Amino acid sequence: MRTRQLGHSGLFVSELCLGTMTFGGDEGIWGLIGRLDQGQADALVKTALDAGVNFIDTANVYAGGESERILGQSLKNLGVPRDQVVVATKVMGPMGEGPNARGASRGHILSQCQASLKRLGLDHIDLYQIHGFDPATPIAETLEALDILVRHGHVRYIGLSNWAAWQVVKAVGLSEARRLAPILSLQAYYTLAARDLEREIVPMLLSEKIGLMVWSPLAGGYLSGKYDEDGKAADGRRAAFDFPPVDRARGNAALGEMRRIAEAKGCTVAQVAVAWLLHQPVVTSVIVGAKRVDQLAENLAATEVKLEPGDLAALDLATRPASEYPGWMLERQAGYRT
Repeated sequence: MRTRQLGHSGLFVSELCLGTMTFGGDEGIWGLIGRLDQGQADALVKTALDAGVNFIDTANVYAGGESERILGQSLKNLGVPRDQVVVATKVMGPMGEGPNARGASRGHILSQCQASLKRLGLDHIDLYQIHGFDPATPIAETLEALDILVRHGHVRYIGLSNWAAWQVVKAVGLSEARRLAPILSLQAYYTLAARDLEREIVPMLLSEKIGLMVWSPLAGGYLSGKYDEDGKAADGRRAAFDFPPVDRARGNAALGEMRRIAEAKGCTVAQVAVAWLLHQPVVTSVIVGAKRVDQLAENLAATEVKLEPGDLAALDLATRPASEYPGWMLERQAGYRT
């Protein structure tokens, strides 16, 4: 398991990150996604750590806080030294009734950080992320609240999730102008079936030296290899929770090439999906989750899959997103200067 620097920081994280959305949950979407109890979670955490993973991601909204609580207990049960694991969690979603129990306001961030620390049983969070863009709160207020947490030692580094490129760059500019804690990472959706972020977000991340954490690398299981061309499978989460959205034509084109490569290399389709992401220069870490140890072990083995230039070219050709303005004009005019 290789490690990579998180953005422009001195923090190194494993190229695969254990996602804990499956921990806890008994009803609603969390029941559909997870329902793992403490013993099952302990087994997954141990499997990941034994494979060299040092990065674990959760969020306060996962199973209403149960994911954080179970993760914290797993670290205790396994006797994991605090300095040997990088714990990331997120804030923004609703955690109670009323308009102030959600969002990225100063009050909600500060109170939820303390609640997350208590559930996790930790004295600090390594990476604290804003789970989405809050249109009701000024970006400066959000950044100032995060800076308070960093200065007080409750949080070591800060990141964002599911923000547009212009929103991230505005936040970067504000943090630099006001000398606030810098933004080191963006957690975003990126797969062979959905390469939309390559238009604006990827160039921005590379320019600003911000790390990319990829969520749902298998497109909610669609790229696992067990779905047919109609998106049907004998089992799988998508049967009950069809998310994230997948362009079937693009997804099927990807799967055709992925199956060919997997057969040639003696690996699984899912491993090809994760390996492709690990070959992208913008990617810092790929978040992998599972319900069973064997599923997790399969995903972890993707680090051993090496894609040749011909493989990468074939996958690119089959899944390349259509050019949109101003992208095609920028590319055309770049010829004047190269």
